[in-house]
Amino acid sequence: MKAIVFTLIMAWCVFVGFKVVPAMVNEYEFQDGIQDIARYAAAMRQDVGKVREAVLKEAQKDEVPITAEDVKIEGGGGNYQISADYSVIVDLKVYQWTLNFHPSVLNKSLF
Repeated sequence: MKAIVFTLIMAWCVFVGFKVVPAMVNEYEFQDGIQDIARYAAAMRQDVGKVREAVLKEAQKDEVPITAEDVKIEGGGGNYQISADYSVIVDLKVYQWTLNFHPSVLNKSLF
């Protein structure tokens, strides 16, 4: 009986892992992408509109469900703080788990 219960628990953990890990990997890739965008924007002194476009393009590439209203960009002229708040709902068959993500980067110009 213990072996069956242990096997069921392990199978449930694997199932949850297959559902949750992709959302977490997407968030990590998005965080890394917006860090690169902030660095490039600071070096090239881009305006906020171009930075927002780049962030939305990165979100689409990384399969992150955000809209232009979810992206907050502060600064300009080489100093940027980019943040985005979004949620992903993971269907676990018996429970709908909402994962809330808050990626944020701060990059300042060297000059």
